[in-house]
Amino acid sequence: MQKDRMKFVIPTMVIVAVGAIFMLVKYYSEVPTSHKVLIVISATLFSGILSHGMFANNVDDVDPKDGPVKKIQKSKSKKA
Repeated sequence: MQKDRMKFVIPTMVIVAVGAIFMLVKYYSEVPTSHKVLIVISATLFSGILSHGMFANNVDDVDPKDGPVKKIQKSKSKKA
């Protein structure tokens, strides 16, 4: 379960780190290098924490297709 989640978290963190480095080097050359490193590290960790929390724990626990909408439609058709 944890291993499946990490398949998405690690690539997300790598993409954010590469994007942050690219943007800082290309557009913000006046920012000191020590600050750039701190920005990249914090952005990478923040994206990892967010993606870890947002990706599902267990993909097998999916809601059934007969949700509340279908139950309402069935009860209306019985009344008619």
